[in-house]
Amino acid sequence: MRREPTTETHEAGIEIPYERINPDTLRRMIQEFVTRDGADWAELGCTLEDKVEQVLQQLKSRKIKVVFDQTSQTANLVVR
Repeated sequence: MRREPTTETHEAGIEIPYERINPDTLRRMIQEFVTRDGADWAELGCTLEDKVEQVLQQLKSRKIKVVFDQTSQTANLVVR
């Protein structure tokens, strides 16, 4: 079951401009994000690097953003 974000949850997160994140750290964060569900991108004719680049382009075009959750002390990529 998917929980909808509440105002309280939204307020706990802080948007972090991706440009302020070390490029190596950002790339590892994106790699973790795209492999989180165990997807095998090769089966879909796509490499991990292709997928990382797609997510990076979504960050650059402002379709998604990096949010740091103060409660869990974790960062995540979310749709704007």
